[in-house]
Amino acid sequence: MSPHLIQRARIRPSVLSLALAAALQAGNAWAVDPFVLKDIRVEGVQRTDPGTVFASLPFRVGDTYNDEKGAAALRALFATGLFKDVRINIDGDVLVVVIDERPVIAAVSFVGLKEFDTEALTKSLKDIGIGEGKPFDKALADRAEQELKRQYLTRSLYGAEVTTTITPLERNRVNVAFTVTEGDPAKIGDIRILGSKVFSESTLLGLLEQTTTGWLTWYTKSDRYSRTKLNADLETLRSHYLNRGYLEFSIESTQVTISPDKQSINIAITVKEGQPYTVTAVKLEGELLGRDEEFKRLVGIKPGQAYKDESVTATKRAFTDYLGTFGYAFARVESRPEIDKTTGQVVVALVVDPGRRVYVRRMLVSGNTRTRDEVIRREFRQFEGAWYDGARIKFSRDRVERLGYFKDVTIDTSEVPGAPDQVDVTLAVTERPTGNIMVGAGYSSQQGVSFTGSIRQDNVFGSGNYLGLEVNTAKTGRALSVSTVDPYFTVDGVSRGVDVFYRTSKPYNSFGDTYEFATYGGSLRFGVPFSELDTVFFGLGVEKTHISTDTGVPLMYKLHVLEQGNNSLAVPFTIGWQNEQRDSIISPTAGKYQRVNLEMSALGDARYARASLQWQQFFPITNKFSWMINAQLDWGVGLGGRKYPVFKNYYAGGLGSVRVFESNSLGPVDYTGSNIGGNLRANVNAELYLPVPGAGNDKSFRLFTFVDAGNVWNTNIDRSNIPENMRKDLDLIRMSAGIGISWLSPMGPLKLSMGKPIVKSRTDRIEKFQFQVGTAF
Repeated sequence: MSPHLIQRARIRPSVLSLALAAALQAGNAWAVDPFVLKDIRVEGVQRTDPGTVFASLPFRVGDTYNDEKGAAALRALFATGLFKDVRINIDGDVLVVVIDERPVIAAVSFVGLKEFDTEALTKSLKDIGIGEGKPFDKALADRAEQELKRQYLTRSLYGAEVTTTITPLERNRVNVAFTVTEGDPAKIGDIRILGSKVFSESTLLGLLEQTTTGWLTWYTKSDRYSRTKLNADLETLRSHYLNRGYLEFSIESTQVTISPDKQSINIAITVKEGQPYTVTAVKLEGELLGRDEEFKRLVGIKPGQAYKDESVTATKRAFTDYLGTFGYAFARVESRPEIDKTTGQVVVALVVDPGRRVYVRRMLVSGNTRTRDEVIRREFRQFEGAWYDGARIKFSRDRVERLGYFKDVTIDTSEVPGAPDQVDVTLAVTERPTGNIMVGAGYSSQQGVSFTGSIRQDNVFGSGNYLGLEVNTAKTGRALSVSTVDPYFTVDGVSRGVDVFYRTSKPYNSFGDTYEFATYGGSLRFGVPFSELDTVFFGLGVEKTHISTDTGVPLMYKLHVLEQGNNSLAVPFTIGWQNEQRDSIISPTAGKYQRVNLEMSALGDARYARASLQWQQFFPITNKFSWMINAQLDWGVGLGGRKYPVFKNYYAGGLGSVRVFESNSLGPVDYTGSNIGGNLRANVNAELYLPVPGAGNDKSFRLFTFVDAGNVWNTNIDRSNIPENMRKDLDLIRMSAGIGISWLSPMGPLKLSMGKPIVKSRTDRIEKFQFQVGTAF
């Protein structure tokens, strides 16, 4: 028996056992008689801790060694992934383990990478074993290269080439570099829909998410082919026909061809329309829990009208939601159309199977990498250990979505293994940036350019608390304020807000004189939820206002100073009510918002009362069109025989009020040319949201048309000395109309508008172009 090279392996772990089996059958050159180990040595170690090698060996000094233990040792050492070669030599009663370590990856780099984020890609590769400090495995590098190529195919970059370069370094290290030649993405050159007779090809093409190259496809990327998007478009076509009675509609074939240069893709879809069907009756079958009449009221399918698949789907959903309120989480409702081809009629049978009643074992949260679990869980209205309630679960999802912290919120219900009467409900979220930098600007010939800005964080450190800093540098006024809100100051959901502010107002003055008044102070307010949708607010503040007496001071301010002095102290107490039913805080398309706020200062020098009312409603017209109307009324009056403080006047004009007119420019004007505002303000805004051509169903980027109307009035002015023509100007309700773009930009919600006045006075100041990032009405 040779005293050396008894067992050896230069093979991959996946074929190790077969190789060893063959080797052990090769003869005495690979066989060894069992013996007692007197020593174990390890050779070839550079970076690996020798303890790692010893820990992998299935024997120790003093144990009996045999061929089976040697084979097990080789398998264990290769399984660590640290070695590319392992040998076991026998020298007398001493076992020598000779290893050849894998090189260690010194760095992973990318050359030519543009389509993907380098940091995210580096992290994902490290997760699979290709990363700095990891042992290098050529098989893993090859797999990473192929996966990167596959990812480029999903982005329509069919000509992308990926080359992996391994550069050896000193001390058994290597650099891994992925060199990418991305090329240009393949664009959809042509889409054809063949076989359509009832609807024109152009009408059907307008339904598709994928399009040929257009003026906005650089942003939407809708001209990039995706098999997933194509499948969604085929479903859209199918839904279009099924909602118009074509029950036998089918897609005969779909052909996708790519040009030899891999830069252009053509799609051909062949359809078979069939004939339309009219519903003659609806039948309810199955177990209705003795609530037949309740189920009948939920039926949205109308006999005598064309079959509409969306009505059938909505009815089935209403049935399952209704059953869900009784704990039937897995209720099934099937529709069975009974068609008569000769008459073109169909009877829709709905078969109800409630399944078993279950209760919720656990409510789980996933996907929140930043937001704390408790911030999400406190919005839950379905409790663990209670009967499953589909309405409460949906309401929980809606409340989490209204937080505005997440791009997507979904609910998944899963059975508990071995417990047929229990389910786990998982709420999955996708985080969105909650920091916001808001900037706004306007331009007019009188005032030039004005800016406003704010920095805010709606979810500070994932706690759900709000922190905001506002800065305003407009010529008509400057502001600096800090606000913070804790939405769950108490476990019952009572919120607490704290504000500290310093604001100066310098109304427009045609004389160009320097004049302003400054207000500084703070407030503490609380919000008490009285229902799931209603909150009552109350608070107390302290404000001090200083009015300068420089030249150009409007007469109303001079009179205020003569009566009450340069400084005024107010201690306002506020109480309000808010009802929030919008489907989204960021980009609503349905629901309404209502607000009433009362403010009264009965202490201090300034004594007054103010009321503010707002009503906002969103009306979905189709899945792409929606309409919004917003109305607001504000009114103030003096108390205790004192006049309403002039520095509490309302102003109108600009974004959030009456667009096209310069910000705060509407209402009474003093003899100095200063806008002095008024104690009564009203405005109405209407917007029709339209899809951006080429943007598909992307609701984050929409066109809108608008019509605004409103003004501000001062009922404290003695109008007897005002000329008739000027009185008419004061009473005139201003109106404007125009178009704009609404975009959920990376910086926050953006609104850009351009329009013209419909009703105006000759003295009004106009800003035809206005934009703002970070706020809505």
